[in-house]
Amino acid sequence: MPEQRAHRSGRIVIIGAGIGGLAAAVALRQRGLEVQLYERSARLEEVGAGIQVGPNAVKVLRALGLEDELRRNAFEPTNMVSLKWDDASLRHREPLKATAAATYGAPYMTAHRAELHGLLRAALPERIIHLGANCVGAATVNGTAVARFADGSDVEGDAVIGADGIRSAIRAQLFGADQPRFTEMMCWRAMVPMACVPTRIGPARSVKLEHGEYFGWIGPNGHVICYPIGNGDTLNIFAGHVTDQWVEESWSVASSRDELLAAYEGWNEALLGMFRHVAHVFKWGIHDRDPLPEWTQGRVTLLGDAAHPTMPTLAQGGNMAIEDGYVLARNLARHGGDIATALQAYVAERQPRTSRITLQSRQQFANNRKVPPPPFLDRSWIFAFDATREAPARASA
Repeated sequence: MPEQRAHRSGRIVIIGAGIGGLAAAVALRQRGLEVQLYERSARLEEVGAGIQVGPNAVKVLRALGLEDELRRNAFEPTNMVSLKWDDASLRHREPLKATAAATYGAPYMTAHRAELHGLLRAALPERIIHLGANCVGAATVNGTAVARFADGSDVEGDAVIGADGIRSAIRAQLFGADQPRFTEMMCWRAMVPMACVPTRIGPARSVKLEHGEYFGWIGPNGHVICYPIGNGDTLNIFAGHVTDQWVEESWSVASSRDELLAAYEGWNEALLGMFRHVAHVFKWGIHDRDPLPEWTQGRVTLLGDAAHPTMPTLAQGGNMAIEDGYVLARNLARHGGDIATALQAYVAERQPRTSRITLQSRQQFANNRKVPPPPFLDRSWIFAFDATREAPARASA
């Protein structure tokens, strides 16, 4: 449970031990700051799903000394392949592995979320992670940041970082309840063994799916994205489907193979054949939010989904949280004990980029629903970015 008031100079309190909170903790400790991390769950684990780790996030993990571990637990897709929903004819195939590192300075990788979560956790001492700590809010009291918990206890620090996810209690307390809009799109997530993936599909089996490819079907009422994870023996499936039925905004709502198959009735048989091998299926509703103009109040700030929840159409949610953690640590170290200036500089660096991600995710979502969909919006500016490069120091206000 949370420890009682015990403030020491230089301590940063992080609320939430997801990918963003852990990445921030690793970056802060790398720069010599003391960190205590509080997680509401009684067990620290990541739900089973794939995550795309773009070159922009790989550069941060490299700076944190974790790239080699990532490579041991992730996959580097060879090509990106787009197929038509009904006959699986080839729309386009683009090289990925051969070009990503050369173009953007780091590879494009795919991993099981639990593996990425685990390598970040392994970089931290167990003693700084406190489980079963349900934070209900945070505030600045007499010049000190205070996080409050459901059991009545509280913890002090020089700053409190709300990395408590898309339903952030800290965001709601500081800036009010948000108003997410259901987009009339739901998604399923599942995994199948790579042995269940057909090698030849399309008209007269004219399209060959090579080992290691990232591929997807685009249709009039949805899309399906598939990519290898781990050592390449498992395929992660992300299936989006248009619906006017509201679906909870959660990754852990159980669905079924039959429900998944029914939604894609009439789609390509090779795709449906893969679906028939799915063992566990989960679903969630896609919601949209406007960018939050401010993340900080006093000595309390937000990070990751708590600060900039975004639709998954650019696959950048976890990547942005990893970038956030690094930039936050750099600014807290740069400005020393001047927490207000450090947090102001952090938000000034991150808010324009994450807002652009949020808005382009929205536009890409709209484009995906057009028939036929237009070419994918440019993502080169996302991948080329390097959060580890020192930003110019900002003068104090």
